[in-house]
Amino acid sequence: MIQTTAYPRAALIGNPSDGYFGKTIAFTFKNFEAKVELKESKTLQIIPCERENLVFDDVSHLVDEVSEFGYYGGVRLIKAAIKTLAEYCAKNNIALPGKNFTLSYSSTIPGRLGLAGSSAIITAAVKAMMEFYGIEIPKPILANLILAVEKNELKLGAGLQDRVAQVYGCPVYMDFDKRLMDERGYGEYVSFAPALLSNIYLAYRNNLSEGSEVTHNDLARRFAGGDPSVLDAIEQWKQLTDDVWSRLNSGDKNIADLLDRNFDIRKSICAISEGNLELIKAARSAGASAKFTGSGGAIIGTYTDDAMYEKLKENMSAINASIIKPIIAE
Repeated sequence: MIQTTAYPRAALIGNPSDGYFGKTIAFTFKNFEAKVELKESKTLQIIPCERENLVFDDVSHLVDEVSEFGYYGGVRLIKAAIKTLAEYCAKNNIALPGKNFTLSYSSTIPGRLGLAGSSAIITAAVKAMMEFYGIEIPKPILANLILAVEKNELKLGAGLQDRVAQVYGCPVYMDFDKRLMDERGYGEYVSFAPALLSNIYLAYRNNLSEGSEVTHNDLARRFAGGDPSVLDAIEQWKQLTDDVWSRLNSGDKNIADLLDRNFDIRKSICAISEGNLELIKAARSAGASAKFTGSGGAIIGTYTDDAMYEKLKENMSAINASIIKPIIAE
């Protein structure tokens, strides 16, 4: 039995510029996880998890489940992952052994909150198949392959940073410079120790979820059209990422103003739902910094001490939101 795990991603700074040749810093954290189990079998079989339920107690049960998890579960992700990996191997003259497997998956990652839960399932599945078939793929290329599963195969809006963070499994500074991306297909990725970070919190709504396409589609169109405000925002996000990177490497963990600025720039060019704004306001009214971890529904920031964290907990509880101290993977 092969068992693999992948963790949710939190974007610390720079997002959503990763989809537009920008720069970001992100990490994965162990508070939640996606797990895959794979074993050899006579036929190739995918076993759905509880989120793929097709039998319901009644109509309200179905409505509640769709509201929480959406219409699409992990089976399509795994099908696309198998197909994409097989095509990669064929293209690169990697012969796959003639054996089949049964694959099952589970995930505790809150869905549709910008925590890269879908790519975590794909990452765990691809890693399991690589182990099963004895395949080695360099990390930067593997991140590209995992992105292709969603972006090319399933036509979903997605950026590279999620997959880079999940493949490397630790905090990573990422530069998606266009010249590098054009020349070799991937950016410059620098991993670093979680010890450079401290007093990080993550909060998410228990009653607010939306896919990344809701936030990113209009931004992609405007970027492609050369919208000056979008192009300027991307340059600012890139600079913020470098500023955070410089402070962290100098031992300065006070990055609150830069995180706040990241969100404020986003708000200036993107429509933000009232539920997402309420998250930001609840955090900032406690004195903490706050920005999105991804597309919306969850935020990340810094706090100064235990008293501020307790105030954060109080404010989040008042708006039906959960808060955690992320256990950063390394």
